[in-house]
Amino acid sequence: MKLNDLLVGLPVHVVGNADIEVTGIQFDSRKIAQGNIFVAQVGTAMDGHQFVDSCIQQGAAAIVISNPAYQRDGVVTILANNTDFILGQLAHRWYGCPSEQLTLVGVTGTNGKTTIATLLYKLTRAMGHKAGLLSTVVNYIEDKAIPSTHTTPDALALNALLRQMVDAGCTYAFMEVSSHSIAQERIAGLQFNGAIFTNLTRDHIDYHKTFDNYRDTKKRLFDGLGKGCFAITNKDDKNGLVMTQNTHADVFTYSTRSLADFKAAILEEGFDGMLLSINSQEVFVPLVGRFNTSNILAIYGAAISLGFDKNEVLRVLSTLTAVNGRFETIRSANKGWTAIVDYAHTPDAVDNVIQTINEIRKGRLITVVGCGGNRDKGKRPMMAKIAKQGSDQLILTSDNPRDEEPNDILNDMIAGLSEDEKKQTLVIADRATAIQTACTLAQAGDVILVAGKGHEDYQIIKGVKHHFDDHEQVRLYI
Repeated sequence: MKLNDLLVGLPVHVVGNADIEVTGIQFDSRKIAQGNIFVAQVGTAMDGHQFVDSCIQQGAAAIVISNPAYQRDGVVTILANNTDFILGQLAHRWYGCPSEQLTLVGVTGTNGKTTIATLLYKLTRAMGHKAGLLSTVVNYIEDKAIPSTHTTPDALALNALLRQMVDAGCTYAFMEVSSHSIAQERIAGLQFNGAIFTNLTRDHIDYHKTFDNYRDTKKRLFDGLGKGCFAITNKDDKNGLVMTQNTHADVFTYSTRSLADFKAAILEEGFDGMLLSINSQEVFVPLVGRFNTSNILAIYGAAISLGFDKNEVLRVLSTLTAVNGRFETIRSANKGWTAIVDYAHTPDAVDNVIQTINEIRKGRLITVVGCGGNRDKGKRPMMAKIAKQGSDQLILTSDNPRDEEPNDILNDMIAGLSEDEKKQTLVIADRATAIQTACTLAQAGDVILVAGKGHEDYQIIKGVKHHFDDHEQVRLYI
């Protein structure tokens, strides 16, 4: 492909002859091949500009830089204010603008993204359409599973996956859109047909620094929607209408508490599911909790906005089961207790799951929860406090300590408890032992909540990834 064709209309200054053929695009200097474009990104830990010379030696035909000091003779230099944005645009064009050949729906917010995107993908396929999914748990091209490493992949991987979806005949694609991916321009160039906002609570403050920055980053997804698109927002969240105040899309609201375009109420509820009234029509869904009622409304609203028949949508909704690691129920038939494995890793998510369990349970609630290392430390005491107040027995343990000492993380969590609460709380750093303890303590009618990791099947300790699955640990004691 001609470099000139890739750069048409982009905010760049080109030094050198851009009328050349290029063989690919890379931001990883280790992957550079003859004739590639190297895009130098400036990250939090690494500056890609320092690899410019080695990339030229490896055969790079062009370099994209934001620092003019790295301009070099003998190679086409593309100067840009934001190389992340240019990478997204180049990736989109290199793969033939695949998002423009799909009906692409993005889901953003703190909690609920995985459930909504995944169940929309399943619903769309159940209604006879070919579809793809980009999610935290796993990516799908029709029924082909592709491992996921990030909530939203890097720009090159993202557009490559969308290209594969188009080539496989997909007409729809549903993707989680993280705040990191928006801030880092991974979605630059993509053409969304619709977007969904779930909710906004404290998360990723270690990266965004302030809650306002976090909120405004999410809002950019809706600001970029054009006329003819749809924006579906959660009216129950105080930031719901903020998200859509500058969008050009058609705005629809959903709520479990007030008047909205899509409204629902829980009529009956148990660990097997809920009987809901959605816009005055009753439907049983095998999901549990007010937070999942909101998720179901977002899915229903998106499906209606996509033009699907509402009665058929309700029929399919009644068949959709929980996503891996999202309020998954594991029952011990012989011992009479129930375990819930959930990805809840923010204060609000932990609160939502505990509230849901407390509305249904007959026995005690035993909660096992930890916090991840190298992440927002401010939420650690908050999570411990919420978990203790809603549980009969709290066990604090490790999550993914990463490069931090597990006991340091636990001390941060314990700081959120009163002296009396500390005396009533078990602190067991080894997660396997913590889960075993919870299962040993549980009696008939009790519920065990194992929160924080959900679908993850690993722990990262001192940079080393170890196999660890909460589901497997619970089943060892059934």
